Amino acid sequence: MPSSNPIIIAGSGPAGSVLALTLAKAKVPVILLEKEATLPIDLRASTFHPPSLEMIGDMDDDIIKAMIEDGLIADRYQYRDRKSGETATFEMSLIADETKYPFRLQLEQYALPYLVADKLKAFPHADVRYEHELLSFTQDGNSVTAKVKTPSGEQDIIGSYLVGCEGARSNARKTSGINYSGFTYDEKFLVVSTHFPFEDVFEDCSYVNYVSDPDEWCVILRTEKIWRVLFPTKGDEDPDHILSDAFIQERLHHLHDKDGDYDIGHRTIYAVNQRVAESYFQDRMVLAGDACHINNPLGGMGMNGGLHDAFNLAPRLIKIFNEGADHIAEFGQYDRQRRELAVKFVQEHTIANKKLMESTDPDVQKNRQKWLMETSANPEAAKEFLMERAMFTCVRESLEVA
Repeated sequence: MPSSNPIIIAGSGPAGSVLALTLAKAKVPVILLEKEATLPIDLRASTFHPPSLEMIGDMDDDIIKAMIEDGLIADRYQYRDRKSGETATFEMSLIADETKYPFRLQLEQYALPYLVADKLKAFPHADVRYEHELLSFTQDGNSVTAKVKTPSGEQDIIGSYLVGCEGARSNARKTSGINYSGFTYDEKFLVVSTHFPFEDVFEDCSYVNYVSDPDEWCVILRTEKIWRVLFPTKGDEDPDHILSDAFIQERLHHLHDKDGDYDIGHRTIYAVNQRVAESYFQDRMVLAGDACHINNPLGGMGMNGGLHDAFNLAPRLIKIFNEGADHIAEFGQYDRQRRELAVKFVQEHTIANKKLMESTDPDVQKNRQKWLMETSANPEAAKEFLMERAMFTCVRESLEVA
């Protein structure tokens, strides 16, 4: 018999939010837990790939329209060699026959949860609880009991299923004992925002640029509000020094040596991981997003992969809740589709993207740039490259897994 207890979703980031709204629209009662007092506004992912835009558009017309109106359309992106001056440009119009969104949408990821939160207000069976942090859970054959930290103390919440979308430090995953295998890179990434108009100093500059350099590679991309620059840093450097004005000014001036100081907005430094959970579910608890996979940000696949998890999982939970489908069978196929193939793709490509950028060997850099320029100049090869990097290939192949 279908359960009457709500589905508990821990974490109201992009994956948790779209999952909650999709379930609510299917008349499935949900409790969405967010540990902060308000939705966070921070410097995280900022690229929405075409498959994600398609999924969001299928979920809600108003949300996709607002995102496109507020965001910045990047209809091409570039790989630049700072020493040679050569640029390989990939035009996303080449995939216009595959999608109605032949572009990357540059928009801070927090915009999506805010749009979803506003929509959820219309559903009385969607209960959004702020300052509620999942601590642990227990489960039996019929329900899940979530132990939650609240402003008034710890409390137990009973649900039919629990979805852990609470990020890389997921208490849902930790409680289950599911191993989070992988590795952490030695270096850390520094992300800095500035209003400086890089488009005025770099010839034919796109909104997304991967810049190779034997001294220091970087990524320069434009969001809807500001330019953002990502630099690698040495793992043994003092974080306070890395975040200092002097260090950041030095790095930005190495990128472009303008007169005077750069204005500096947000700045953050973070460890870079490549990790995948050994299973995406344990009976009535299932994981999505960073709770079950994290990777370096080169290529913008992390948040998008989490969204793809949520949109793969949502119809399964609807079928389980409304029709009494076997949750083990549904979660098992979700695990096979998302962990065994899609995440394998994301991990392999993000690792390859990093290796592509960071080599200091002049011959390797020369050959890499030559390959990129030859690929971008060949429409057939460029389309195949774009379909992979836009994540269409992994999404479509994953859905073929039984």
